[in-house]
Amino acid sequence: MTERTATSTTVIPARVGLGALLAVIATFVGLDLAIDFMRGTDLAHVSFHLAGLAVVVPAAVVVWRTRARELAELRRDLSRSQEEAARWRSEARDAVEGLSLAIDRQFDRWELTPAEREVCLLLLKGLSLREIAGVRATGERTAREQARAIYRKSGLAGRAELAAFFLEDLLAPRAA
Repeated sequence: MTERTATSTTVIPARVGLGALLAVIATFVGLDLAIDFMRGTDLAHVSFHLAGLAVVVPAAVVVWRTRARELAELRRDLSRSQEEAARWRSEARDAVEGLSLAIDRQFDRWELTPAEREVCLLLLKGLSLREIAGVRATGERTAREQARAIYRKSGLAGRAELAAFFLEDLLAPRAA
């Protein structure tokens, strides 16, 4: 599903552009045909324009219909993903709340400031220092210094150890 969705999301803008281009071409050919017809242009020239419209209009319709189907499919995929995420959150609510409390207590033991707590959570979520700075509307250097303070106060060497500190026991295999 992910591979198809990723492919679809890159193809749709190209198809939108192609569909728009074909619609513009059909419009110009149609306008030229109307002007030629009003001027009494010969039948061979008018027939040439009609042949062009006979090719361009169906192509535009096919592109737009394909785009509409792909968008509908992407919407269904998104809806399914959102439902699955909501179901997981519902099933894991108690565990997540307990984990949140445990993380909060550990932050208390490390004596993290409110800013360091926020940075630490964003680090655990996998954001880069640049992304953290953007989310918090601070400089990247500030985010880096806060991350260093977190590692110093926690006694951990870096992001990997920080994540492992909280996740190690969660990912242990269940007893038989």
